[in-house]
Amino acid sequence: MRFTFRFRPIPLLATVLLVALGLALGQWQTRRALEKEAIHARLSSRAALPPITLGADVLPAEQAEYRHLVVDGEFRADWPVYLDNRPHQGAAGFYLMMPFKIAGSDRYLMVARGWLPRNAAERTRLPSIETPSGTIRIEGVARRDAGRLLQLGRAEPPRPGAIMQNFDLDGFGAVSGLALQPFVLEQTSDSGDGLLRDWPLPSSGAEMHRGYAFQWYALALMALVFFIVTGFRNGNKQTGK
Repeated sequence: MRFTFRFRPIPLLATVLLVALGLALGQWQTRRALEKEAIHARLSSRAALPPITLGADVLPAEQAEYRHLVVDGEFRADWPVYLDNRPHQGAAGFYLMMPFKIAGSDRYLMVARGWLPRNAAERTRLPSIETPSGTIRIEGVARRDAGRLLQLGRAEPPRPGAIMQNFDLDGFGAVSGLALQPFVLEQTSDSGDGLLRDWPLPSSGAEMHRGYAFQWYALALMALVFFIVTGFRNGNKQTGK
């Protein structure tokens, strides 16, 4: 039995575009999964290291990232910043960011103190949060930044009590005039302030990206199979077979 394939340019073009799109997005999702796995491996290896006691000397971000830190000092309660659109277990809320003056120095560490819920009726109404006074010791895990979300439009300069979408260390340092360590500390120790500190892991989601990659690769394969099958079917109809 002889099979005839009918070639048509428009279906071919559509198939090429779908296959290219599926392969490109599948490869992108695969790279994202590999990046998350690399972060997980680095995080696990650094979590096993002893804590670093942070002092006045600048600690490079690449050395501090994912390390457990211990630091003495006091919070600057007059410079809080609230990061918006940070949900926790389905509830809308903020991350509270606050500078922490390192004991015995003029250098500051930007601390993500924890999560607090957003007022459902009035978005800009912030709850009263207790800030420890005097010199205290806090512990946490260093991160290069506080995480970034998609932002439409230009961000306003930081100010005390501002609600912001993203936090920029350099921008905050320039406006506040504070000399900052080049990373953020996600606080894990309890300060008796009622804030939640169930921080999301930056390495989570590798399996999700692999699942998305499989879907995109499957789309590319189905588009190619559909083009071949319909080409032979139309060719056989044309020849009367």
